[in-house]
Amino acid sequence: MKKRENLVEQLAKKGICAVCKGTKMLCGKSECPLLVRYYSMLKTKKNLKKDIYGSSPPGVFVGRYGYPKVNVGPLVPPEIGDTEYMDMPQFWIDMSVKEFAEMRTSLVRGMKKINVNEAKDPSYFLLSLQELSMADRHVDSEVSFEKVPQGRVLVGSEVQPFGPAGKLKRLEHDNVKVNSKLERVYYDEIPAKDAVIELYKEGLNVSLIQRAFSMGTMGIERKIVPTRWSITAVDDTLSKELVNKVKGFPIIEQPLAFKSYKMGNLFLVIFLPRPWSYELVEAWYPGTLWNPYGKRTFMVSSHEFYGGRRKYAEIGGCYYAARLAVSEKLVEMKRQAEVIVLREAQPDYIMPVGVWHVRENVRNAMRSEPLKFDTEMEAVNYALSQFHIRRDAWFKGSTLLQRFAYQRRLEDFEVH
Repeated sequence: MKKRENLVEQLAKKGICAVCKGTKMLCGKSECPLLVRYYSMLKTKKNLKKDIYGSSPPGVFVGRYGYPKVNVGPLVPPEIGDTEYMDMPQFWIDMSVKEFAEMRTSLVRGMKKINVNEAKDPSYFLLSLQELSMADRHVDSEVSFEKVPQGRVLVGSEVQPFGPAGKLKRLEHDNVKVNSKLERVYYDEIPAKDAVIELYKEGLNVSLIQRAFSMGTMGIERKIVPTRWSITAVDDTLSKELVNKVKGFPIIEQPLAFKSYKMGNLFLVIFLPRPWSYELVEAWYPGTLWNPYGKRTFMVSSHEFYGGRRKYAEIGGCYYAARLAVSEKLVEMKRQAEVIVLREAQPDYIMPVGVWHVRENVRNAMRSEPLKFDTEMEAVNYALSQFHIRRDAWFKGSTLLQRFAYQRRLEDFEVH
């Protein structure tokens, strides 16, 4: 046990944990040693039984282990009533981490192994899950398990947590009200990408699109998609579509700065009057979640210039979630800008809650009244002054801030 702890400490000090965030298994282990510490803390204390009757928010979860044969099933709390808020991220951003964890860990997960290709010719069980994933409101569900649901709470940087899980024996639900827009797309033979964009344009909430997308309800060659992949796929697809629009707008007239602090994370978003570029920079204090043993701050970042990026962002799904939030704002403004999103994770961010909180935190910043500046340097100086982490660390960890500081442009030279 002591050797295991020493290994974790060595990896954390090298900054590997800040890059991995428990998803890439860069340490070579089958599970994240740091997350193990949180599993026992989040064990649900409810007296569960083999049979549960409750109102699913509605919620479904698709695992990724064993792909293409993955565990699929509903998320059902042992309570009846209006539970929609339990699976709608827009209602969570003002919660504390503890409140959020208590809410999400009340959701019990049913599991049944299914091949992702079964979406092409779904069984009755899969059809019932697809119907659940497209529901507009909570669904009264009755689930029977082979054994009493056990196991530790699922925690991860990409997906929101939920409670104990068990192998499903039976699933029944009633009063299902399917969203008419999702139902129409289900019967239309259009590419999944087009379906996602069409639903978003019609005003459907991103979380609803992600949930239905994961259950293989969209596209021509349909597949079930692991939940964590579906979240990023939808964020990526929508933000690319919006960024293409942004590139056709005039550049903003002056630098702007937006701010949000929620769930132990401070976000500063800088809009500079330049053609589209984008970067997300994360800073992890010593003693924080992904830097528990380090003696210095670790910076992790991913960026794209005007032409976009081809490889998956090193920083993970948070990159695409934040890109969606800022591109939504620029489309609303009908303006183009260079965008730098700076995130400082502070010690009270005690556990990962899912990529949703980055999207909603940045959206919260975008709803705030921006501060306006006469010069780009004033905007950058203001943003960096809001953090505890030193200014030089941000410049060292950011590609776009370095470019801002050291690369001169033609317009920077006055013509006499």
